[in-house]
Amino acid sequence: MAHTQRIPVVAGVLLAAGGGRRLGGRPKALLEHHGRPLVEHAVRSLRNGGCGPVRVVLGAAAEEVRARADLSACAVTVNSLWEEGMGSSLRAGLGDLTGLEADAALVLLVDQPGIGPEAVARVRSAYRSRMTLAAASYDGRRGHPVLFGADRWTDITAGAVGDQGARAYLKAHRDAITLVECSDVAQAYDIDTAEDLRHLA
Repeated sequence: MAHTQRIPVVAGVLLAAGGGRRLGGRPKALLEHHGRPLVEHAVRSLRNGGCGPVRVVLGAAAEEVRARADLSACAVTVNSLWEEGMGSSLRAGLGDLTGLEADAALVLLVDQPGIGPEAVARVRSAYRSRMTLAAASYDGRRGHPVLFGADRWTDITAGAVGDQGARAYLKAHRDAITLVECSDVAQAYDIDTAEDLRHLA
């Protein structure tokens, strides 16, 4: 019988806990884009880009987000420490995957609606092993989404503090990162300030 190679399981992790401090306290997950909350667009990007299962990490106004957004196609984790910064959400998201036999996690941020399924699929396809580190790049600059092989999760979560997320880990392991150019299929702007809301339709 021919040996069939197992298709790697790349879970999607959406970090959507931010309170939108510079947006007057409007949770980013609930900002509307084409008539639906940003969190729904990001979940669709992960799923249509080939990730599964999908985990969403909520924080600010978590109950309101659950009530207003259709998150039926994914599992939700509420990060009670969301005010500590992105690091706590990354720890919660990766921790939630333990025991799921995922080979890697692809991490996307809710406030980057210019990044769609094409970029997700491209970064996902860079998976080679449970030690893979890959990230989208935009004109040579590293951005999101980022793929973390499962054998790296313990070290990544150990250093995920404050608003750093995995930044320090990625800097320390720069030479191991596979950069995947995505500027032709995505735009890496953030929705951080009132001025940035012009990107939303």
